[in-house]
Amino acid sequence: MMKLFNTAQIREADNYTIQHEPVSSLNLMERAANALVKQFSTDYPDKKNPVYIFCGNGNNGGDGLAIARLLFKLKYTVHVFTFPSKKYSDDYLKNEKKLPLQLKKNHHQIKTINSIDTLSAEGIIIDAIFGTGLHDSIQKDSIHYKVIEKINARCFHSVVAVDIPSGLLADEHTDGIVLKASKTYTFQFPKLSFLLPENGHYLNDFTILDIGLHPEYSRKTASPFFLITKDDIQQKLPVRKKYAHKGNYGHAMIAAGSYGKMGAAVLAGKACLRAGAGMVTMHIPACGYSIIQTAFPEAMCVVDKQEIHISAVSSTEKTTTIAIGPGIGTHTATKKAVEQFLRNQTQPIVIDADALNILAAKKSLLPLLPVNSILTPHPKEFERLTGKWKTDFERLQLQQQFSKKHKVIVVLKGAHTSISDTAGNVYFNTTGNPGMATAGSGDVLTGIITGLLAQQLSPLDCAIVGVYLHGLAGDKALQLQSQESLIASDIIASLGTAFIEIQK
Repeated sequence: MMKLFNTAQIREADNYTIQHEPVSSLNLMERAANALVKQFSTDYPDKKNPVYIFCGNGNNGGDGLAIARLLFKLKYTVHVFTFPSKKYSDDYLKNEKKLPLQLKKNHHQIKTINSIDTLSAEGIIIDAIFGTGLHDSIQKDSIHYKVIEKINARCFHSVVAVDIPSGLLADEHTDGIVLKASKTYTFQFPKLSFLLPENGHYLNDFTILDIGLHPEYSRKTASPFFLITKDDIQQKLPVRKKYAHKGNYGHAMIAAGSYGKMGAAVLAGKACLRAGAGMVTMHIPACGYSIIQTAFPEAMCVVDKQEIHISAVSSTEKTTTIAIGPGIGTHTATKKAVEQFLRNQTQPIVIDADALNILAAKKSLLPLLPVNSILTPHPKEFERLTGKWKTDFERLQLQQQFSKKHKVIVVLKGAHTSISDTAGNVYFNTTGNPGMATAGSGDVLTGIITGLLAQQLSPLDCAIVGVYLHGLAGDKALQLQSQESLIASDIIASLGTAFIEIQK
């Protein structure tokens, strides 16, 4: 897993590298600039567009000056904009001296906001104004604020941030102005703020650039936050054996569906089998029998005595794992069934949708959850469980606290889905796209996680692998669909290609 570090730890990682490689801070800055320029020249090969680099007076500005010199060497048309200051960092001053004489002709100091009026809309902005050293909002009366405000108001070819968009705080909620970047190149580690929804409009996407920080620092330094990578998933996927049979891959039961919501049961069940479970039994209300047997012939059925809702859920010794919730509704009899079901469980289960809402309405049931059970709420369902929050950093803390208190795994769905374990560690997903914001997508995720749990992966691994697979299948589906047209069934249909991609 890639650890996510706070700004103080990233600074320590820099210093550790400088001391133990050893390398000078200036050469480490040069390494970072080279990594960025290499990626930039791949992403923006057209050198006709002017490049406007805005440099603050600290080390982020020093990065910007080094980037300017390297892009100029590659024949880009580069303009450098700097801010008047009484104090500059040492590495900033050293990089300023290294600017070629020809480039110095395009070096402009911003004295008034009118200094940037002539910038071409075809230009590419590179933002190196403030880095992770910023600890407070940018003052409204500052020239930096006015420049960022003006860049945000205008339409440029692209706006690229160096390490972090200026104004964005890495480790806490940001109240002030932030430069809106269409692309961010971040050094070695993404920042925690990149992964929270409240900052989505500041970062269209980000690319992690390896600048060779000493690996020993990362190995020995603890962090509760992690980024899921493809390598992690490859190591966790179960391997099929030549002489295996369906019994080797588990028997899942999914209690799902009610009148008008049988589609949730179909989606969850199909996804469960597509995720590799050997068998799946659907516990459904009587009204869903024909639907399941027709739409999902691979499934077995246990039919509830009630016609339009579930009134009891009982597992058998043959069942490896159980999921409950997709489409079950909140009928009084269903609420009682969920409560009785929880009282009889000792092994980890998967809880989603209306089962979560039933828990939220009667929080005295939470202590009944088996240790390491997997809850898969969307933000509103999670709010019902924990109460409201003011910022996404508060939401993250609530998620950690909830998992630790109740000894459960919480899969909080959304872009960069966050998975919290019973120790309060959080794992952020790196797959998926906005097209997956569609009805039934969550039911598919429940099915995938349940299918993995049936195969005896640890509950935490089921959550991590399931979320990654779900997102990757959505990405594969997007190769055949648009974001607008993608539906939940497309995600299931693309699970096979997602497995193939991981196994490459």
